[in-house]
Order: sequence, then C-alpha cells, then structure tokens
Amino acid sequence: MSYAKVFTRAIKAMESPLVEVEVHISGGLPGLAIVGLPETAVKESKDRVRAAILNSHFEFPAAKITINLAPADLPKQGGRYDLPIAIGILIASGQIQGDKVEQYELMAELSLTGECRLVPGVIPAVMAASKNNKIAIVPKVNEQEAGLMETHDTFLANSLLEVCAFLNGDSQLKQAELIDGDEVTDYPLDFSDVKGQSRVKRALEVIASGGHHCLMVGAPGSGKSMLASRLPSILQPLSSKEAIETAAVYSLNEQGVDATGYKTRPFRHPHHTISSAALVGGSSVPKPGEISLAHNGVLFLDELPEFDRKVLEVLREPLENKKVTVSRASQKAEFPANFQLIAAMNPCPCGFLGDEHKACRCTPAQVDRYRDKLSGPFLDRIDVQIEVPRVPTLAMQQKESSETSAQIKHRVNITQQRQLDRQAKLNAALGTKEIEQYCALNKTAETLLHNAMEKFALSARVYHRLLKVSRTIADISGSENIEVAHISEALSYRFFDRQGV
Repeated sequence: MSYAKVFTRAIKAMESPLVEVEVHISGGLPGLAIVGLPETAVKESKDRVRAAILNSHFEFPAAKITINLAPADLPKQGGRYDLPIAIGILIASGQIQGDKVEQYELMAELSLTGECRLVPGVIPAVMAASKNNKIAIVPKVNEQEAGLMETHDTFLANSLLEVCAFLNGDSQLKQAELIDGDEVTDYPLDFSDVKGQSRVKRALEVIASGGHHCLMVGAPGSGKSMLASRLPSILQPLSSKEAIETAAVYSLNEQGVDATGYKTRPFRHPHHTISSAALVGGSSVPKPGEISLAHNGVLFLDELPEFDRKVLEVLREPLENKKVTVSRASQKAEFPANFQLIAAMNPCPCGFLGDEHKACRCTPAQVDRYRDKLSGPFLDRIDVQIEVPRVPTLAMQQKESSETSAQIKHRVNITQQRQLDRQAKLNAALGTKEIEQYCALNKTAETLLHNAMEKFALSARVYHRLLKVSRTIADISGSENIEVAHISEALSYRFFDRQGV
C-alpha cells in the first residue's frame, strides 16, 4: 500500500478543526515533502519522524514521500502532527496495519527515540473527536487533561511503538481514567487574617454574591491587595461545565492544566507592565491572554493607574461581551473572557490624599493626571468603587479573629442560590429586560435613585449597574423587593461618581 490517511486535530483558538494527514509514497528520488500550510515546527517534523521511526526499529522508506495536511488553507502549528505523520508513513509502506486507524484521531509530538511528548489543546481536541464519533489517542503526559472529561473515551500512548502495536492488535493502550478534581478547600489565605475593614469586607461579600466588578481605592498599606487575594476563599466552586471551559483555555497555554483542584476559580494577578497582547490574547498565532485565563474566575489588577491606558481600554469590550476576538491577517480567534475584575489603586500619586494622619504632597494637577489614566467609560463598567481607609492601630492590635472566609462563603452561597432560583443567573449577568423584571423599585427608592442620577450626572450604564448591585444587596438581606436602604448602600459604592470624577 502506497497511500494512507490518518486523522488528527489542529488548534484554532477554542476550536479544534479536523485535519486529514494524507501520506503518499511513490518512486523517484528519496525525500519527504509536507504541504498544507505548515509552519516551521511542522516542516521540521520530517527529521523528528525519521529518527523516531528508525529508533522504533522500523524502516524509513527510501522513496519519495508526499504528506498533505488537509484542509490546505488552515494554518498548521506545533509538533502535534508528528505521530499521525509517522503512523501514516508506516501504514503506507505496509509496515503496520491500517484497518482500524480511521476510528481514531492521533496527536503527539515525537522525540527522536519515538517517545510521545506533551501537546497543547488536548481538551478541545478530545471534545471535537468525541462529537465526530472518534476516539482520541494522546500522549500519556497529557493524562491529567484527558482525565477531566467524564463522557469522552481517550487512549494514552507513551511512544510510537505502543501505538503501532495497538493498531496491529498486539496490545492495548491504557484508557484515560476520570480524575476527581475537587475544589481546593484548604485556602492558605482567609478573611479572618484581616483586621478591621468591615465595610470593605461587606463590599467584597456583595460583589462575590452577585458577580460584580470592584475597584478599591486607598492609601498604601491599607490592605487592598490583602483583601483582594482573599476573595477566592469566599467564591463558590466551578460547576462541571465551567470547570471544563476553564480547563480548555488552560489546555491551549504552555503551562497546561493542573487537575488538582481544577474546580477552584482561577485568580490571575498580572503585573502592571503587561502588554495589550498579553492581557487580551494575541501574537502571530492567537493565544489566550490573562483575561481568558481568568475565565470564570477573578482578574486582579493592582496599582491600576500604572497600567498603560491603552491596555485598560481594551478591557472595555470584554467586560461587556464576556469574550474577546483577536483578528490577524491569517485568521480570527475568539476566546471566552467571563471574568470578575477586581482592581486596586491609590487615591493620588503619593497615595495619601484624604488621609487623616499623613499629608498629601501632590498638586491638584498631579492628582488629575493620575486619575485621568482611567477613562469615564472604563469606570462606568465597574459596579463597586469602594474607599479602603487606613486601619487604626487599635484595630491592628486586636487579639480576636474576625469573621472567617467559611462564614462569609456560606452567606454567599445562600444569596447566589436565591438568584439562580429566580433567574438562573447571577445579578451581574442580567440583561436590560431582566433588570426591568427583577429590579423594580417602589416610589421612594425610585425618587432616591433619580435624584442621585441627576446630582452626580450618572450614565445609563451606571444606572443599570446600580440596580443590579441593589438587587444583590436585597438578596443578601433576604428581601423580595429593593428598598431605599439597598439603593443607598449601592450609591455609597460609587466613590469616583460621588467625587465628581
């Protein structure tokens, strides 16, 4: 037999399109040509494949070998095509049987000795193979990712020789076992460590309960980063569907997936020197950025005004649409970005504007320039803007521990269940018509909100966000209706609007 066809999967953002690896062996000068829009790593596979075949005790055909990766207009990247190319050559040269190969989709990079090495994007590929009624064969080192999917059969291979023996019917490949990736419950950080700041803790309980975005403004050392880093300890675990979605994003990343506690919501904390491409995703071959790696979790931006303004502006669309689209000349990629934004900043460049104990050294012009780094449309999209005051010395010296994360998390769970029972989603995700349905106000509350809108010249976007935050506050208190107290508390969480910024 001089022709063989083997199936595999490419990487295209969250998709994993089918690729047919066609191998044809013919007479002529010995050589190996790969066509079908391969990039450099794919072109170099011919040398890896040759060594892997020889070191696995097979013969490399001394003939003209043509390999077509179809469809021809789909860019192919990485070493994931090594295994299907090697298997195709061995079938086409008659060294192994090819009767069963159409039942499987193969993907693995090969070492020179024929061992299977880790490849990215296994989770989307396995899911796509299952929809195509095929069984994926992936490297044994990708076992953690393959074992996360309950309904998909996946075989694991250590080497090219193992796959050949399996296709010949001489042995069986190990099947990926379901991994129990429970939520991590033993958090090293707990809210009981935080002294004082009861109002800020209350605000964090509100945002955790409703899925809202938050900006904390306070002097250096007031505890902003300490509070933000403890937010995951009161968030509910990921559902099975959310966990697979998040793991699929990490599967595309070089660091891969850690199955231990994969139902714990991700917490990403990028440095303020990050570029737009690293934050939203990009490069010549689009890859997920920090906002997609925070999908279904928390994105914490510390020292917010120190981020480049252009970097912050690219967050505006993902904050609304819960996804990010990266367009390049060769392809367009879409990644999920349903994250909860938590940010922290100082009130001025020196950090002590409004502090009772230390004088601010900044001029009004310096303060304006500092705050102007945050545009009005960007601030509009942040539901809660809370001031974090300096912690009094007396509060720091208290011996008694404050409320634990477990106690707060219990209330968050009850509040979220009220929302899910009522509308099947958290309040932050409510649309305009749903806001009209679930966030109706009585006459007194309506008058209060109307007066605040007029006094502070708030936008329509802020109006809707105030209603959603008020709905969450009402849910925490167990109230069916939004009362004046709930509107008042929501308005108190608009730090910049009340200052006329």
